[in-house]
Amino acid sequence: MAKDKTTFTCTECGGTSPRWLGKCPACGAWNTLIESVAEAGPGKNRYSGAQFAGLNQAQAVMPLSAIEASDVDRTPSGIDELDRVLGGGIVEGGVVLIGGDPGIGKSTLLLQALDALQRAGLPTLYVTGEESGAQVALRSRRLGLDHSQVNVLAEIQLEKILATIESMQPAVAVIDSIQTVYSDQLTSAPGSVAQVRECAAHLTRCAKASGTAIVLVGHVTKEGALAGPRVLEHMVDTVLYFEGDTHSQFRLVRAIKNRFGAVNEIGVFAMTEKGLKGVSNPSAIFLSQHSEPVPGSCVMVTLEGTRPLLVEIQALVDTGGPSPRRLSVGLDKDRLAMLLAVLHRHAGVACMDQDVFVNAVGGVRISEPAADLAVMLSITSSLRGKALPRGFLAFGEVGLAGEVRPAPRGQERLKEAAKLGFSVAVVPKANAPKKPIEGLTIHAVERVEEAMNVVRGL
Repeated sequence: MAKDKTTFTCTECGGTSPRWLGKCPACGAWNTLIESVAEAGPGKNRYSGAQFAGLNQAQAVMPLSAIEASDVDRTPSGIDELDRVLGGGIVEGGVVLIGGDPGIGKSTLLLQALDALQRAGLPTLYVTGEESGAQVALRSRRLGLDHSQVNVLAEIQLEKILATIESMQPAVAVIDSIQTVYSDQLTSAPGSVAQVRECAAHLTRCAKASGTAIVLVGHVTKEGALAGPRVLEHMVDTVLYFEGDTHSQFRLVRAIKNRFGAVNEIGVFAMTEKGLKGVSNPSAIFLSQHSEPVPGSCVMVTLEGTRPLLVEIQALVDTGGPSPRRLSVGLDKDRLAMLLAVLHRHAGVACMDQDVFVNAVGGVRISEPAADLAVMLSITSSLRGKALPRGFLAFGEVGLAGEVRPAPRGQERLKEAAKLGFSVAVVPKANAPKKPIEGLTIHAVERVEEAMNVVRGL
């Protein structure tokens, strides 16, 4: 295959240069030239290979009403929690990008999924660019995957990987990782922006043309975002993030983007000696087991995708110095400062000279404002040194005027709480059910001061 010429394109003005320069000769912008592949000649296209034949055919223009829409077929991966995050299973020709901290379990989970698919009769391919075949085999023995028939290819050259996929036609292929793959058509090193973007584009087109589902493993930066260009997330169909503390046995897989399912869906796993195991009742992870109720603890029901989860919010209020600290783990720290101001103005609870620490138990991250009421009640409980009653929970968004706003899908939250044995709930008035829920006493409130009065009377 003839090697295409490389050129450098400015991300600001689109100007090109035959070699890299610190300053764009067209617009004068600094550090904007990135390497790209130029077409080999007139009428030639680097995506004109046999594996892209189906993508290069011109399609007739049709109105939306004339296009036949059909549901996508899904293949269960054999791991229920992974299927939940994917939206029901693996889609033919779909491209999944999964990222997470080193050692958190990405390769372990994917090897387990490939083994389950292979045992179900589907051909699979595991392409490893960071380990040798012997290292992958050693891990499979450690996971108890004896006599696994998963095909393993230790290769980092894109052209050889594409040729193997074209000849084997696997149902699912894993590329571990995309940052190690390089193309001969580019001169930059593996892991560079140009290489990652070009290799991901080729693999995505190969998946769409051949019907092979491809899973790309991506490195993450210090901030926890996927390394490489943001265009990588736009190319793929699904983006998953592995979350959790490597010192804890629990892991969360969260869907950030999914063209075939719900976003913000999570799967919960526990790391064991035999690999990752799905957790059927994840609420038990996020609830501390206290022999007696303790001050500063309040349980709330949060929504992760379609799944209601019970999470314990803990607060510690202690005497501070001239500059009191406000620290939150798993919650928005800026929102904590706002809630403290509302608590003082509308409920008469002052924490100006107090250090306030708030934590969501279990390492879960709560981004929805429905945690506001639980945070305020836990802070008040810690400040006064009085524990909330056993079986108590609260949820609801709090506004700057002191009003308690409804949370979405409040009925499902309350039913989940009742199912787990909770008996008292303080919720927004708009979330109060029309029919009573057996075993659950519900106090509907409209303002923060009403919620405080209810808690005092319990």
